[in-house]
Amino acid sequence: MNLGTYLTRSATHWPEAEALVSGDRRWSYRALEEDANRLASALLARGCVPGTAVATLANNRGELVVAEMAICKAGCLRVPISARLAAAEIEHVLLDARVRLVFVDAANLDTVRAIVAARAPDCLVVSFDDGDPAYASLLAEGDPAPVAVDLDLDAPAVLNFTSGSTGTLKAAVQTVGNRLSNMRKLAMNPQGSVGRDSVYLAPGPITHASGMGILGCLFRGAAVVVLPSFEVESYLDVLEREGVTHTFLVPVMLNLVLASPTARDRDLSRLRSVTIGGAPVSPARLRDAVGLFGPVVNQGYGQGETTSAITFLTSEDVVRGIESDPELLLSCGRPVFDTEVRVVDDAGAPLPAGEVGQIVARGPDCVREYFHAPEATAETFRDGWVHTGDLGYLRHDGYLFIVDRQKDMIISGGYNVYCTEVEAALYEHPAVFEVCVVGTPDERWGETVKAFVALHPGREASGDELREFCATRLSRVKLPRVVEFVRQLPRNRNGKIDRRALRQREWAGAERKVG
Repeated sequence: MNLGTYLTRSATHWPEAEALVSGDRRWSYRALEEDANRLASALLARGCVPGTAVATLANNRGELVVAEMAICKAGCLRVPISARLAAAEIEHVLLDARVRLVFVDAANLDTVRAIVAARAPDCLVVSFDDGDPAYASLLAEGDPAPVAVDLDLDAPAVLNFTSGSTGTLKAAVQTVGNRLSNMRKLAMNPQGSVGRDSVYLAPGPITHASGMGILGCLFRGAAVVVLPSFEVESYLDVLEREGVTHTFLVPVMLNLVLASPTARDRDLSRLRSVTIGGAPVSPARLRDAVGLFGPVVNQGYGQGETTSAITFLTSEDVVRGIESDPELLLSCGRPVFDTEVRVVDDAGAPLPAGEVGQIVARGPDCVREYFHAPEATAETFRDGWVHTGDLGYLRHDGYLFIVDRQKDMIISGGYNVYCTEVEAALYEHPAVFEVCVVGTPDERWGETVKAFVALHPGREASGDELREFCATRLSRVKLPRVVEFVRQLPRNRNGKIDRRALRQREWAGAERKVG
């Protein structure tokens, strides 16, 4: 088995069809297949035998897709490194994964060379731009004939490094079978399925969620458009110019698109699927998104530990939520195809509908271990189930509702307060652009609710006004006792609102880090 054979298949069926667009560069399926084969054969000639860890560290560019397919074809272990990591984190990944070759762009070249010179002299650094050796020289060395090293389904394919909610980088070991299941889900999904006439736009880092669907797109003969970075007007320009049919946005990106003064003047008529994922999205923003994009907005929920989405709230679900079932807009949907989802208590026993517990999942796309992290593996992967660390409940009809991260839940005076529930209420206020809720230390209650709020430009609101607004939607214990207005909220390396940074600031002087 080799995942790269699906690119070979598409190049055989549709050689002149457009496969990849990045800036001014365009690859047909024939060209992408030949580049990937050249690079794969060069990797093998350089001693990157099957199982060798090969990393990529670059901002979005078409060559990253070529490298991904080449690594698959050569049977190597792909290690995608986020370009947002700090130097110490990059060093940790390179050493922990025992990387033997790393592709890197000009922006990160000096950092990687310094790390390699000091700590990993056996690692070969290949520059996507100028350097020795350069990416172009490896292409020239290689052979365009098809390459496909045979692998078992259980063979590790990708080390997906993530900090999750802990701050410590660890890698979910995604196997060939896990990635194949991810591809099948995209191919079979009646909501987001792509085909020959599809154009997928990846606006975020393709080392992260934006890139998870690329292999599925190439399997089906769709075109993939990669943005070098997310900038709202450029994103909207590309949606129009390339006739994009499918795209993915994290809620932070969605907020910026909705705030664009030009968004409603664009021709977005070819869009068939706008998937929101990567973080919870409020009902208010889902309604706004449908108002802009039309009835094509949907939402997915998954983790690096599950390789792909484990639940999906379809566009039909979203429309039904707007028209007749408002609670549905708080849901992340129902399990996708062969994935099973449960909500369990602390002992691992399934809970009945409506009771809050930890969300667990299992299926062919679910990971079984972390790399070099036996304690974390034992905690997360138990009895065949991935323990997500998210708290939620199942409705009687199978819809899953996430209420919070287990470690983010606020306990105030013995009552559980879920940050996402308070945030959803605040997002309903027309002046609120973005919000993040955390627990803050309180001598009487242990901890109380604090909201950090960024307002829309030109809008005004006071803390008392927002609390009164929430009082019509939330019980008294859930109301934010403190509202701090900020110009913008901090972001983590994946572009999400950084709740952990805000919480750490609030608890910096406290003797205990929990209420």
